[in-house]
Amino acid sequence: MTSLQNHFLVAMPALDDEYFARSVTYILEHNDQGAMGIVINQPSPMTLFDVIKQTDANAEVDEHKREQIVVFGGPVNQDRGFVLHSIQSGWNSSAKLSSEIMVTTSKDILSAIGNEHGPRQSMLALGYAGWDAGQLEQEIQSNAWLTLEADQEILFNTPIHKKWQAAVNKLGVDVWQLTQQAGHA
Repeated sequence: MTSLQNHFLVAMPALDDEYFARSVTYILEHNDQGAMGIVINQPSPMTLFDVIKQTDANAEVDEHKREQIVVFGGPVNQDRGFVLHSIQSGWNSSAKLSSEIMVTTSKDILSAIGNEHGPRQSMLALGYAGWDAGQLEQEIQSNAWLTLEADQEILFNTPIHKKWQAAVNKLGVDVWQLTQQAGHA
């Protein structure tokens, strides 16, 4: 099995699940026990300011950061936060996912992001997507997902409503011409 850590799952057009339709999911972990990812293009009604104020009522948040969108990372544990960010160590609970991307799950990063002391690039997600052993592989084989190596430009700089199309464009295929029928030789 090849690990899909640090890859995007791009939903095929026919995938109509309420959480995953037209989604792009960043894979945090993928091994023989299953997979875990963060949907990066499903906005929540919360902003960075809302989340920071819930965790620290006295925290200062820079004006231009107040309206930063928080995404629904998936249907599992939507009360749990994950910060995908460019490399910057020093947080209580972080893991390096690639040479350019980390994930932090501790609250200490939130105020820093809100006042420019945090990582250069970041995205806050509530919840995550999870797959049991073999489940993701089966979904890929059933043509629910396309995969590609993660791209920082799409992850951090592409507007949320354009991430799916940007990922599809990076694949270089016309997904509308692809069939949902799997072929096996």
